[in-house]
Amino acid sequence: MASADLRQELDCSICLSIYTDPVTLRCGHNFCRVCIDRVLDTQEGAGAYTCPDCRAECQERPVLQRNITLCNIVGSFLSTRPDQQETGIFCTYCVDSPVPAAKSCLLCEASLCDNHLRVHSKSAAHVLCDPTTALGNRKCSVHKKVLEYYCTEDAVCVCVSCSLAGEHRGHHVEMLDETFEKKKEKLKDVLQKLTTKRADTEKRVQSLQERRREDQEKAAGVTETVTALFRDIRRQLEDLEKRVLSEISRQEQRVSLSVSDLIQQLEIKRDELSGKMCHIEELCNMSDPVTVLQEPDTGDLCDTEDTERHDTQVHGAGDLDVGLISGTLHTLSDIITGINTGIYKQEATDLLLDVTTAGNYIQISGDRKTASRSPNQNRPVTPERFQCNQVISTRGFSSGRHYWEVDVSKSVMWAVGMCYPSIDRGGKKSYIGYNIKSWCLWRKRYSNRYVVMHDSTEIWVADNIPCDRVRVYLDYEAGQLSFYSLCDPIRHLHTYTAALTEPLHAVLWVGVGCLTICGVVGSWEKLP
Repeated sequence: MASADLRQELDCSICLSIYTDPVTLRCGHNFCRVCIDRVLDTQEGAGAYTCPDCRAECQERPVLQRNITLCNIVGSFLSTRPDQQETGIFCTYCVDSPVPAAKSCLLCEASLCDNHLRVHSKSAAHVLCDPTTALGNRKCSVHKKVLEYYCTEDAVCVCVSCSLAGEHRGHHVEMLDETFEKKKEKLKDVLQKLTTKRADTEKRVQSLQERRREDQEKAAGVTETVTALFRDIRRQLEDLEKRVLSEISRQEQRVSLSVSDLIQQLEIKRDELSGKMCHIEELCNMSDPVTVLQEPDTGDLCDTEDTERHDTQVHGAGDLDVGLISGTLHTLSDIITGINTGIYKQEATDLLLDVTTAGNYIQISGDRKTASRSPNQNRPVTPERFQCNQVISTRGFSSGRHYWEVDVSKSVMWAVGMCYPSIDRGGKKSYIGYNIKSWCLWRKRYSNRYVVMHDSTEIWVADNIPCDRVRVYLDYEAGQLSFYSLCDPIRHLHTYTAALTEPLHAVLWVGVGCLTICGVVGSWEKLP
């Protein structure tokens, strides 16, 4: 009875079950935390909170303190009688207080605690099993006898009367324990299969977790790359902005100084004219004809030659070189190309040299980007091959805006330009610049003198500039072909304007050394 009394003291007065996470109110009564929380929730807005046991009131919601001692007692009690607590089935004969049952008797249809089990009949007719409330399910509903057999044909449990004289007579029946063991073997096989399947599932989960980790690492790497890329872009843009603004400021100062000099000269001229006007007015006011007639002739004072000369100087003072500024801004194309390369690892379209057009005294590199002066290559003579030291690109441009670059640092005599594919391949007229089908920038032999040529007409553009790399711009629709020296700052050399009628190919002429196409083909937009 002491055990029953202890068990009763461990019941929550709200759920009537053993305490779960017991807590204490200020009045000293204990409850399951979940149970008392629900009660207090229902008392919200009632003006006061009351204890379910003693009705002690509290104006504010009470703070629940965990009863550690009671929690330990519950834990110890459950650890010594785990089976009884799990079933929740109590002894049929302990009427004064509920005591957990240890077994159930199928014959008596009763549950027994340890004490009543000791005095219970040991007869074979009294079949004991684990505590259960469904004792009726363990007996035949017709004969009220214990189910001892299993009918394999109808897949039901039967008693001895059902198997001998009942509706299952003549059916194949087995002992219940025998069928039970067979069923357990089948269940073990299923369990083994499920275990294998679960292991495979766990492997897939681990594989997907590994994939997720790799994706996260990859995303982190790409994030770091993009962050560094944009940091570098910002730096390049800041540098480019400084260069462009510096170039604009330099040109503005140059133009301003020229105009200031002209203003100063014109102010001096104005003062001189004012003095002469005063002198003439004095002569006009004189009455002595001898004095007036003895003055020098003043007709040349109205000569327009000086005026025209000053007008010419004003127009010659220059303007902002928008082409040069635009050329500097084209560095943006390089930055964009760097973005594509940095993220996607893709190469832009290369401008390649056409070996079938190369003259026999120039050699084309394996990547078809370098043309070098060489001994006779003894290539077969064909209508496409130049007889001079020239070669054109495989690709032509018939629309859009494009640019390409050439490293000229390893040659002291060269020509770079563009031509129609119908250009002559032999004779003097086949040289670029010496016909109406080509335009080029020449560096004259050893003189460091630069000229542009078209239709055999030379135009001097520069002397003694540090030119290791040149850039060619093409605006096909506008019919403009421009040449730039990629020195610091970038220098615009010349722009041709023509009505273009055929696709334009890049063309190189090599006098000494070698020329290398070092920039991929790019697109560009002009300044407005």
